[in-house]
Amino acid sequence: MTATVPGTETFVREWEEWHRQKEAVLASPHGFLAVTALVWLDEQPTEVPGAPGRWSAGEQGVVVTLADGEELVVDGQPVTGEHVFGHLGLRESVLSTAGDSAVEVAERGGRYVVRLRDPQSPLRLGYPGTPAYPADPRWAVPGRFVPFDAPRPTPVPGVLEGVQHVYDAPGRIEFELEGRQLSLTAFPGHTPGALSVLFSDETSGRTTYPFRSLQLPPPDADGSVLVDLNRAANLPCAYTDLATCPTPPAENRLPLAVEAGEKTPLGRGVGRPTDRGAVLEV
Repeated sequence: MTATVPGTETFVREWEEWHRQKEAVLASPHGFLAVTALVWLDEQPTEVPGAPGRWSAGEQGVVVTLADGEELVVDGQPVTGEHVFGHLGLRESVLSTAGDSAVEVAERGGRYVVRLRDPQSPLRLGYPGTPAYPADPRWAVPGRFVPFDAPRPTPVPGVLEGVQHVYDAPGRIEFELEGRQLSLTAFPGHTPGALSVLFSDETSGRTTYPFRSLQLPPPDADGSVLVDLNRAANLPCAYTDLATCPTPPAENRLPLAVEAGEKTPLGRGVGRPTDRGAVLEV
């Protein structure tokens, strides 16, 4: 296998930069800590607390009707009256802005949802940072991607009741850790060829959130890939109830304590997503 771990000093420095960038995105003005409302859409127009207009989803896809004096900025252009966002692709998200806030329209689990991202969110303004285990090269091991004969549609429950996600799993990651042969089902990553893994382990629900994610680069031609568990990261649902995260496949529970990566967040926003409005973060 060609996947290798850099020297300790470089390894720690690269991990610190990864963690810094992840924290910056999370706590940015329109990052996930800024979410203050979540509303599921149907054909009946409804309001989204803090956002302009009345929102619905029907034959045209997502539609917002703005009252006199209300405005959204979509793709850099101000819109008034009725605006049709249309149908969104699987897990697609579209951001528009209203003043300092962002209004996110997204497809999740076969339904449409609107989330308001407000820079003045109490969760964002009071964010203390995410604790993590110190970077340790022993948690970075060579692995191999073993593709399935064909992508396997893999349904996994979402963290919200009634939401189910389906991912086309391209294969599994095999690796050895602490003398054990392990494997994890992988989902497509955020960029072409990259992989995403959702997993739990014996730290889950103790020092870490009940499950975490691991983003892996595209494997080499021979399938080799570095499995660096120091980069095990929290999903948005670790910080707020206003998230629709998928949970890991049942086979992705590791039979050991992965004392690496991000720990359970120190603060959490509380909110209850509904079909008719949403309770704001507190």
